[in-house]
Amino acid sequence: MKKVKITVMKTACYTDLIGRYENPILHACDMREGQVFIADGWKRPPDFCESAWESVSAFVMALAHGGENLYGGWMKDPRSAMISCNDGFRPVSFLLEATDEEAD
Repeated sequence: MKKVKITVMKTACYTDLIGRYENPILHACDMREGQVFIADGWKRPPDFCESAWESVSAFVMALAHGGENLYGGWMKDPRSAMISCNDGFRPVSFLLEATDEEAD
């Protein structure tokens, strides 16, 4: 099983939707573009958003176990995937890349 690099590629914030539909919250997403996390195989990286992990974990698991060409090969690098979290107010796009480093 391999480690998987997770890079925050893009963040968005839909203030119009937030204003219309979201209840005020104390802590919103704090992901920053360029931020990098390393998943040790299937394990969620420390400080990685639990909600975002629910969106990306199946893809991390597949890549960690040698999966390639996910969804019929839509990525130029067959050992990668571009996945977004499911937050409709503040979606974040993550680039997942299998590494050659063995998981612990």
